[in-house]
Amino acid sequence: MDYGYMLGYWKAGPPAGALETVQEAELLGFDSVWTAEAYGSDAFTPLAWWGSATSTIKLATGIAQLSARTPAATAMAAMTLDHLSGGRVILGLGVSGPQVVEGWYGQAFPKPLARTREYVGILRDVMAREAPVSAPGPQLPLPRTGEGTTGLGKPLMSTLHPLRQHIPIHLAAEGPKNTALAAEIADGWLPFLFSPANDAEARSLLAEGFAKRDARLPGADAFEVSVPVPIVVDQDVEAAADRLRPMIALYVGGMGAKGANFHFDAVARLGFEAECAEIQEHYLAGRKAEAIAAVPTRLIDEIGLIGPVQRIRDGLARWEESVVTRILVQGDITAVRAVAQLR
Repeated sequence: MDYGYMLGYWKAGPPAGALETVQEAELLGFDSVWTAEAYGSDAFTPLAWWGSATSTIKLATGIAQLSARTPAATAMAAMTLDHLSGGRVILGLGVSGPQVVEGWYGQAFPKPLARTREYVGILRDVMAREAPVSAPGPQLPLPRTGEGTTGLGKPLMSTLHPLRQHIPIHLAAEGPKNTALAAEIADGWLPFLFSPANDAEARSLLAEGFAKRDARLPGADAFEVSVPVPIVVDQDVEAAADRLRPMIALYVGGMGAKGANFHFDAVARLGFEAECAEIQEHYLAGRKAEAIAAVPTRLIDEIGLIGPVQRIRDGLARWEESVVTRILVQGDITAVRAVAQLR
């Protein structure tokens, strides 16, 4: 089991002490640091900044949103950062949801699986730099032609030579179809709100994707599964749970619309459908305090590690026996230090 440090996206501003924590995580043997984006801070800039003050820790987006950039722009950012960092980039990608894609980026959301497949194909072609890049579409055609264009576009090849022709691409996925897609076309899977209780289903979905895997990609034995795990060290289990309830209430109740919330669906599949419905009802009605209070501790225990160090040690055993290959510690410096001692 490898361990990474998940910083996620910023709230109102840069997280306090982030650089120092990243540097300590590197010294403690964590293999990667992961950033994210929603509709505020971006995923690449913090990695460039913190990466310049580190030397070995991998720099991973977890996740960069597909609709935030064209495939070519994402490839340019990844290749540039890979050069600057000496080959430390992991490119984690995800489709986000319709509220962000259509409301923030002004892009159409339908057919996310088809868009992901096209996007990754273009990324690989750009980063391999074997020929000018073209793609048939229909969602992401290169070059773009037809109505509204000049007709002057032509296939181009990156002027930047890649440091590595194969930068690892990991796909964020919570649903069954995109989980299988990750195993088919990517180098890793980034589940979210995952529990070791899902292990058998996860292995089955990944096997479905591996059966269709392109032989030019690294084999299934090299495939990585990296999971953000919220970790709170506290002698009082309920006090630790209280620190995570607002985050879970937000994702289950407030991210996406009713009937179109992938996080709701992921937690419901863990056997918490009734609890999710109650959380969402409160949250969408503006009753955030009630939504937070409705998050049960047993749900937090499914997707996180909370309480005294010994309790966290015992909980880690479930994760180590699962399909997960890397735990991304989502917590403060105390959590980072505690996990380092338990590895």
